[in-house]
Amino acid sequence: MKVTLKDGSVKEYGESKRVIDVAADLSDGLARAACAGKVNGEVVDLRYELSEDCHLEILTFREEEGKHAYRHTASHIMAQAVKRLYPETKLAIGPSIEDGFYYDFDRATPFSQEELADIEKEMKKVIKENLPIERFALPREEAIKYMEERQEPYKVELIRDLPADAEISFYKQGDFVDLCAGPHLMSTKYIKAYKLISSSMAYWRGDSSKAQLQRIYATAFDKKEDLAAHLEHLEDIKKRDHNKLGREMELFATVDVVGQGLPLMLPKGTKMIMKLQRWIEDLEDREWGYVRTKTPLWQNLIFIRFPVTGIITKRECLSWEMKK
Repeated sequence: MKVTLKDGSVKEYGESKRVIDVAADLSDGLARAACAGKVNGEVVDLRYELSEDCHLEILTFREEEGKHAYRHTASHIMAQAVKRLYPETKLAIGPSIEDGFYYDFDRATPFSQEELADIEKEMKKVIKENLPIERFALPREEAIKYMEERQEPYKVELIRDLPADAEISFYKQGDFVDLCAGPHLMSTKYIKAYKLISSSMAYWRGDSSKAQLQRIYATAFDKKEDLAAHLEHLEDIKKRDHNKLGREMELFATVDVVGQGLPLMLPKGTKMIMKLQRWIEDLEDREWGYVRTKTPLWQNLIFIRFPVTGIITKRECLSWEMKK
């Protein structure tokens, strides 16, 4: 069997090899850094067995697919920590996302900041235990029964919705098992730096008619300094958040009398809007050639340009487009 690597070099083997075995054959450092593999352009698990000639790329945290596997593993570690601390909690889904990952849980109350700190500590224990991560697959009916016995109704629903020909795979680490297509790292010990960012409410499958779940957002990196830099970046974003700045500058507030989530413009904010409106009106007249007319209802303002080449009516008075 010939395995062609990313740099064009070829390794020959007389028997089948897992992706992780090829990584270890190349170097111990690469095997430690490996997060997944890419065989003939398709991302695969490190446990994937190579049995014929192929092109292979070992994916580390530097590649996006590698980050996905790394952070997906971290999401399983977080879910395992939650199940250890709060056994009654039901598992929903926990994908990796841009800059991190999340997991949705079904529990009676939201996660507090103190609970997030406890979960982080429990994750540290799981990582230190160096639990091997094992993959296995089950036929559909066995998979459904397996998750029913573990009292995980959301996993049962997901299995039932899978295509008839889908392989139903699971990943196990210690006493924790999750329905998952992978890929994942080889052990829990490879997660180096992580942080639980926040928690919020989420609907099951994004449907407001379905169950309300509790979502934990988090992130993970392969280097502590990269995590620190990312957290600092998030703090900078918070400092520049328009919602925070607008309230601090007394431009607006939200009160129930206006409507849930709708802003009430305070005197400073109102004055700013009025100045912007005047500037736009002057611009319309001076540079764009519009003059104003009014109907009995201000929402139906009509804008006309002379010589008349078109008329436009808009309910959003600060935004329009000329018809020609």
